[in-house]
Amino acid sequence: MSLLLSPGCSGTSRMGSSSSALKVCTDHQGGINWLSLSPDGQWLLTGSEDGTARLWSTADSQCRGHFQGHESYITFCHLENEAAFTCSADHTIRKWDVMTGQCLAVYRGHTSIVNRILVSKDYLFSGSYDRTARCWSVHKEKPIQEFRGHRNCVLTLALYSSKDVLEDSDEEELEEEKLSRDFLVTGSTDCTVKVWWVSSGRCHQTLLGHTGAVLCLILDAPNRELFSGSTDYTIRTWNIVTGAQLRVFKEHQGSVICLELVNRCLYSGSADRTVKCWLADTGERVRTYKAHKHTISTLKYHAGILFTGSGDACARAFNTKTGILQRVFRGHKLVINCIQIHNELLYTASHDGTLRIWDIRQICKRNKRRLKKERSLQGRSSQKGSLSRLFNNKVGCMVHQGNGGEQEAVELV
Repeated sequence: MSLLLSPGCSGTSRMGSSSSALKVCTDHQGGINWLSLSPDGQWLLTGSEDGTARLWSTADSQCRGHFQGHESYITFCHLENEAAFTCSADHTIRKWDVMTGQCLAVYRGHTSIVNRILVSKDYLFSGSYDRTARCWSVHKEKPIQEFRGHRNCVLTLALYSSKDVLEDSDEEELEEEKLSRDFLVTGSTDCTVKVWWVSSGRCHQTLLGHTGAVLCLILDAPNRELFSGSTDYTIRTWNIVTGAQLRVFKEHQGSVICLELVNRCLYSGSADRTVKCWLADTGERVRTYKAHKHTISTLKYHAGILFTGSGDACARAFNTKTGILQRVFRGHKLVINCIQIHNELLYTASHDGTLRIWDIRQICKRNKRRLKKERSLQGRSSQKGSLSRLFNNKVGCMVHQGNGGEQEAVELV
């Protein structure tokens, strides 16, 4: 795919030193609310408070497309290889041609802010402040299903197929649902999680337990589990077949804003300024990552490193096993709303309107060396004790922030 630089893209950027961002993209005229990476890794899409979305090449970090048409700010965006989707406070969702920037469809029907979308094959799902979720064909502009039953805003969405989770004994139950075996999961400010038949719009289950708004959902279909994070400071695990609540994780002291599940380790970011790592199978909290000075707004795991973004305008990289802070990424002026990683580059999108690009090759390389060393040590079971302690010792230094803020311990190479 090749694109000409869009007339709406100035390509404005600033090159950074080795200790700062490689590039700062300043084209947006308002805060960036979301950042999406295409499946093939060639493109990034940003959705902004300025009511526009922009397409960026990951090859050269240039703006290659400028999507204009929404009448209010963009809340969320999703990028496929050939199509982009945006939703907005103007109550609509739009589909765009990545090649030309042309608006291909406008999905109308919601009566309030559309704050989340989810794309799966030929279907588009949306959640809104109008208390409903909807399903659309990506090829048509009329909704094909409406999910009505929440008593307040729908904040977060997830999707799974029953064939991925149900046993053979459950197949008879599916006969009435011949059009689809998909379930939509919605989390709401009414403190509930609901599971819906996509084919009929009927509510299959209402998961009760949270006492605050449900802000985030993570599905683990192979293990038949759903994780939900809430303003009640807890994370809850549910069996998605029976609807039973399995575990409650209670150690956060603030709202749970974001979740990431990797190899049955659950990472949770909170308004209490910490990230916690939990064993998904038991609910045991095994590690707490401390360093941020404000709410954790976004998380991303990559190659044994946990990257976090925060209301303190910094991103940070932690070694997931030791919890040691490996790097602080400074430069943004406001909250970092979203992060993406591709080809050992970190992309941070902020409410200050900038997209910043950081080189993370060194910390990734360092982590690979450590993992290789750990595997080598694990093979020497007879000497597991002393050698493991020797090689797992970490040396750190205290870094003083230039603004006179608190010190931070950063691992030395």
